[in-house]
Parts: sequence; structure tokens; C-alpha cells
Amino acid sequence: MTLDGFLERHGGWLEAGPEEGPVISSRVRLARNLRETTFPGWASKEVRNRVWNEVVLAFDGVPGSKGFLRWRMDELSALDRELLFERHLISRELAERQTGSGVFVNEDECRAVMVNEEDHIRLQSLQPGMNLQKAWEAADELDNALEQGLSYAFSSKLGYLTACPSNVGTGLRASVMLHLPGLVLTEEIKPVINAVSKIGLAVRGLWGEGSEASGHMFQISNQVTLGRPEAEIIAHLDQIVLEVIEHEKNARLRLMSTQEIRVHDHVGRAYGILANAALMTTGEGLDLLSALRMGADLGLLPKIPRREIDRLFIRIHPAHLQKEAGVALSPEERDIKRSQLIRKFLENK
Repeated sequence: MTLDGFLERHGGWLEAGPEEGPVISSRVRLARNLRETTFPGWASKEVRNRVWNEVVLAFDGVPGSKGFLRWRMDELSALDRELLFERHLISRELAERQTGSGVFVNEDECRAVMVNEEDHIRLQSLQPGMNLQKAWEAADELDNALEQGLSYAFSSKLGYLTACPSNVGTGLRASVMLHLPGLVLTEEIKPVINAVSKIGLAVRGLWGEGSEASGHMFQISNQVTLGRPEAEIIAHLDQIVLEVIEHEKNARLRLMSTQEIRVHDHVGRAYGILANAALMTTGEGLDLLSALRMGADLGLLPKIPRREIDRLFIRIHPAHLQKEAGVALSPEERDIKRSQLIRKFLENK
């Protein structure tokens, strides 16, 4: 399947999952490096190409590897790299890399292995809904299989060695993508973020580190990777995220009990704009779809499944719109195309 085939379907991590309400997806990412090999940021082109070839050879020996697609970044157009980024399959950093960098992606998009990003290997596992344990098990299984053909940089004292000191140890970053409009509308999101940060977790936006919480989407992840076993990291994050989910649900209940007319107005106005606008920027579309998703969760829009809204969150981004159109589009042309896509979606409901 080519990258064009991605437009015909959605990633498996956007299916319905356990405790889905405010939860979009769960992710586990592992950072690994090859022994006695320069980290990608300092490596020559020759070393980076050698790392790619070694990983390809090891990957071909992994059971089920034929179910993965693979691309080198220097063989993809800028638009195709952006498409992979918008689908949360590669990082912004990998999208900007060239020689020796690439990615392996399985067909349901729930597992991906980036090569020569910040580390030689960045393995990620995505699962729908609140499912950190399953995401961890899938990541661990693939990591163990890859290690059969690779020699990882590992210290008996420190654990896995990584390009960034903050990843040394387990090399594990677990995160959950949450939709938290209730906490934003009740102005309780800052105290929650502050409380979560004080217990060693990080809160980031839709695209991870350095990004804003577009569409009221937040990622909560662990920060400590050294000195704590993987199971403990997963269990701690799981516990805290479940508490944040309860705060979000309570915020929505309070909104409905004390400001119901305003909630109806908020959702109705968003629907009206989305159903009639002729121009729509990415940011505006994400914020309005956020209101629509909350309305679907609260039963105000029973004919619109929340997971279909989640897929729209991906489809309205620039690279997806241009791939669907089959041509490069100016910013205004993208705004027109985006509004048409959303209007068509609502007309069919």
C-alpha cells in the first residue's frame, strides 16, 4: 500500500476503546540505540545509512514484519512526510531528517518504528482509548523481537543509553491523549496541569512537546525514565490519567447542571459555523470540532459518533487535504477545501 492508501481509511488507534469518552488514545514509545555507534545527531551520512541497513536486516527477521510498510525520508516528498506526521506516525524531527532516516509502520498504524531520529530507534505503540497496558505489551514484544538482531547500547548501572539524558534508563515514554473541554470551559485546566506536573508528569498539546492544546486536546506523559521499572511507570500514569478523566467528567456535569443553556449554545454555534462556513482554518476547525465532540459525548448530537469526529481532527490538516485533492493548495484553497469536507460530513448525518 502506498501513502495515498492512508486516505481511504483511519488508524486502528482511532477505533472505539475502553474508557473512551474524554480519551482519544494511549501511546508507549521506547528509545533505543546501537552499541558503539554515534547518535544520529552527530553521525556521518555513512553511519546513518549503516544504521538504517542494520535495522532493516533485523526487522526482516521479526515475526509478522511483512505486515509493515517502510519508507526512507529521503525518498518521500515533503507532503508525504507531513502526512505521516499528521497521522502521529512520525515526529516533526524525523520529518525534517534525510539520509538514513526512515520509518516502519504496520498496516493498522498501531505500531511504528522510526530510525535515525534523535535516537537510532524510536519504537511506538498506539492503542485506542485508555489502554496503556496493551500499548506497553505490544511495544515490548516488538522491542524484544528487534533486539534478537541488534546490539543495544545498555549500561548495567544506567539502563538503556539515549541521546537525551532525560530518556536514559527504561527509555520509555508513555502518554494518553485526552479531550478536556470541560476543564477548559470551567477554567480548571491550569490547576489540574499544575497538580499533574508536581507529581512528575508532563502535559503537552496535540503534537507533543512544544505544541499548543489545539481543539482542547492534551497529552499527559511520564517524565522520569531512570530508576523506575516500566510496570511502575505505566501504573502511575494510568492512575493519574483516570483521576484527570474523573475531573473532566465532573466538570461537564457541573456545566450541564449550572450552565446548560450556555452549553447548548456553545455546541449549537459550533455546529452552525461548521455547517455553513465557506472558509475554515485548521485552528478554527479543531476548536469547533472540539465543541462538537463534547456535544456528542453529552448526548446533544446523538447522530454524530465521537470517533468520526476524531477522524476529522486528522483529515482537516493541510497535508491530508492536499493529498485528497491530488494537487498542492494555497492556504486559502485549503481553507475552502476544509470547510467543504466538514460541511459534507455534517450533511450526511
